[in-house]
Amino acid sequence: MADNGSLTIALVSELLIADQLLRSRLARVLPEKMEISHFSVLNQLARRNAELTPAQLARALHVTRGAITNTLGRLEAAGYVHIRPDWDDARKKLVGLSPAGREARDRALAAITPMITDVAGTLGDTKLRAALPVLRELRLRLEQD
Repeated sequence: MADNGSLTIALVSELLIADQLLRSRLARVLPEKMEISHFSVLNQLARRNAELTPAQLARALHVTRGAITNTLGRLEAAGYVHIRPDWDDARKKLVGLSPAGREARDRALAAITPMITDVAGTLGDTKLRAALPVLRELRLRLEQD
């Protein structure tokens, strides 16, 4: 039986490889000029159905404020988000999803769904249900740092 260190290294290695493979596949099926970071922001805004501050988006997506600023600039230039001052606190900005942004998110979701469904289908519901709590707990522990 492997020691705990070896088991942990094997788990981390599998997660990193799976992450890289998933990102590669997603990048190939996303609509032209859409990056994973763009989809992530659009999807977060669509799911929340509310305006969010750049700081809230950065926290939700586990990225730096600099990274979110860059992504939001590109999304705003594409007409996918509206960025406006927070009328209650002029130091803050609020980011909202534009109709074009919702449409772009929906197109992206339609493009990635068959790939995700195919991968999930090969694993089956039983394995997915068993893996999800472990991955969720791992994520929650990592978020504590």
